Amino acid sequence: MSDISRRSVLKGASGSLAALAFAGVATDRQVAYAASRSVFTKGTTLANVATPKASSGYARLTAGPGWALVVRDELVAAKPNRDDTRKALASIVQFTDLHMIDAQSPVRFEWLSTVNGSAFRPQEPLGSHGGAQLVKRINDLAKGPFSGRVFDCVVSTGDNTDNHESVELDWFLAVMNGGTIRQNTGAATEWEGVATGGDEQFYNVSDDAVRDRYKEAGFPTVPGFFARAVAPHRSHGLKTPWFSVFGNHDDSMSGVLPSDWAAVAKLYTSDKKFMGFKASTSNTQLRRAYTGASRTLPQTSSMTTRSVTPDARRAPFTPVEYMKAHLPSGGHGFTEENVATGRGYYAFRIADGVTGIAMDSTNRAGWTEGSLGDEQFRWLQRRLEAGSSRFFDVWGAEQKRQVDDELFVLFSHHTSESMNNLLLDPGKPEIRHGGLEVVNTLKRFPNVIAWVNGHTHVNSITARRHRDPERSFWEINTASHVDFPQLARIIEVCDNADGTLSLFTTLVESAAPYQASYSDGSQAALASLYRELSYNDINAEREGLGTPADRNTELLLPNPLH
Repeated sequence: MSDISRRSVLKGASGSLAALAFAGVATDRQVAYAASRSVFTKGTTLANVATPKASSGYARLTAGPGWALVVRDELVAAKPNRDDTRKALASIVQFTDLHMIDAQSPVRFEWLSTVNGSAFRPQEPLGSHGGAQLVKRINDLAKGPFSGRVFDCVVSTGDNTDNHESVELDWFLAVMNGGTIRQNTGAATEWEGVATGGDEQFYNVSDDAVRDRYKEAGFPTVPGFFARAVAPHRSHGLKTPWFSVFGNHDDSMSGVLPSDWAAVAKLYTSDKKFMGFKASTSNTQLRRAYTGASRTLPQTSSMTTRSVTPDARRAPFTPVEYMKAHLPSGGHGFTEENVATGRGYYAFRIADGVTGIAMDSTNRAGWTEGSLGDEQFRWLQRRLEAGSSRFFDVWGAEQKRQVDDELFVLFSHHTSESMNNLLLDPGKPEIRHGGLEVVNTLKRFPNVIAWVNGHTHVNSITARRHRDPERSFWEINTASHVDFPQLARIIEVCDNADGTLSLFTTLVESAAPYQASYSDGSQAALASLYRELSYNDINAEREGLGTPADRNTELLLPNPLH
């Protein structure tokens, strides 16, 4: 059977098949094609995908047809019979943007949700349930669907917390390592978030008397929701070694505002919840900052608040405290040296001959977008040189050295296109390097085969071409697990023994059922509701799915070590 490639789809060569592929519908032919090339498809989006049962209004979800496998041959032509000679080199799972959210935090900006949907999500109280069920899915799969290779590692590419609170970090570590979680702060017996305040702007999920804009859109009333959401539940923890990467939400207020903004930061552990400034001009200024239109913060301290139960666990952590919290369970990439130096980047062994590089793309100056500091940028080049017998200097001259070659897979939170924040870090005023400069630097090293990232909450895979095909690589961006479609990605690195490599990228959902009873308080049922609410969120973007060429793919590239 011939390959169904992105090129043929783009040219329209497949007719109705192409139209179906871009609509995300897998035909019987495509399902059979993926099955014929894989070890298994069950439990992945090759087999089934969460699909709405209604075409409009609030929709419950069901198991729909899986997504096609799309062969991407922009960097090198696909050769026949490669499945017969394929050898697995590494099997990697990417988690990204889990966003463990303290939905009752005094320092949140829900009232800005009409201009930035991430300020309030109806599914927020159920994030740890969804995360634990994602861990269950990976444990159940245990290996890659195309190579059958047992997972070498899981890498969580940032925004593991939402508001860099200590309690959110505790929940994240419990989800990943295993442990009992009670996703609640403040009052022990009363939910104090905006979802119980009677404000019609927010989803008052358990109160049918409040006809909020979510109920008007068809959202159900779920009596007893909060009692079930905050009940203790357990994650069994990953059975695979895992690594942690910084995201902007792990380093700044709400992932946007500088952590040292004293006017509001002092409220984290207080008994007052921030509800806006008293002056409308200050609110307008904050709105512009929160949406990225400005990097100027209001200076006034005259604000509107309401009373909440204080909780010391909400104290924001520093980057060093973030890394230190990982050490008792093995570090997950971070070491005592990272803690001592404050450096949030490191290299790690994925498999024999395959090295991972975790970059810290956050900017300690704050704001959403990222970049690399000069010290890290120079370290990155040195580390790539150390594992490359052949590379090119900044002038384009080929350099050769007697070293053992490694294939490199890089990980960061930000994408190359979102690394445009070149503000100086106030704690370390060094020049910063943006995404385009990083891309051009990586093209100097043929042994770099992929850059894996998150941040955008959108599936997107981009061929980063160089005129010398061996100096090209793939940038693999995966949607979040807080917003629909709530995915993780398996990446299998395979040597085809024909001068090419294949990177198989397969998306997976959590193990939660596609639909469950609203009265069911089990972790699986609440994780199912977590997914359902995320699909129906009236403020959600609808771009997260990407195109079929951004989902389940085989990414071909020349083998630089051939």
